[in-house]
Amino acid sequence: MNITLESSWKSALSKEFEKPYFHSLTFFVRQAYKTKTVYPPPGLVFNALDSCPLSQTRVVILGQDPYHGQGQAHGLSFSVPLGIPNPPSLINIFKELEADVNRSQTQHGNLTAWASQGVLLLNATLTVEAGKAGSHHQQGWEQFTDAVIDVVSSQSKHVVFMLWGNYAKRKGKHINRDHHLVLESGHPSPLSANRGLWFGNKHFSQANTYLEKHGHKPIDW
Repeated sequence: MNITLESSWKSALSKEFEKPYFHSLTFFVRQAYKTKTVYPPPGLVFNALDSCPLSQTRVVILGQDPYHGQGQAHGLSFSVPLGIPNPPSLINIFKELEADVNRSQTQHGNLTAWASQGVLLLNATLTVEAGKAGSHHQQGWEQFTDAVIDVVSSQSKHVVFMLWGNYAKRKGKHINRDHHLVLESGHPSPLSANRGLWFGNKHFSQANTYLEKHGHKPIDW
């Protein structure tokens, strides 16, 4: 199957594209775009992979669904394009960032600068119908993104995985923790954060300490 994707990921994931589940997924997604409003725009479905080549991946931040509001999703977990108000989870991410590494909140929520430094901003499901969270679950995306995580876990070393919330923790259960740092906390959504499960996790400083220890440049958050 001909998939347009950044070359290192395309090579590493080539076997996935020939599996029956991926053929079914491709048919489902193409029909969804033809008949409904689906996010992100088609050209940004694989934006997380296109923006962060496998060889450059130093941090993985797992999300669940793309944002399902108009103009919000652009293929990077938790990120929004310039000019779009920051969603509540992203606001809490920036609050923790400021408390952890004394980084003042930016005026926008576009995290492309993180991706360009090797932060893989990966959602478990890469498409969603407008206004319907979870609408593209169990169509094959989860199997595909499990394969992405397995590739990073098996082919890279000293990567930081940030697993926020129970869903991400379950999805990351097979990561090789002898070769990588796995950081877990509650989700940054207000429901979780307000119960004391998010703030104070210090994931950003822990990530940079680990990266520097293993000879990598820290992330400029």
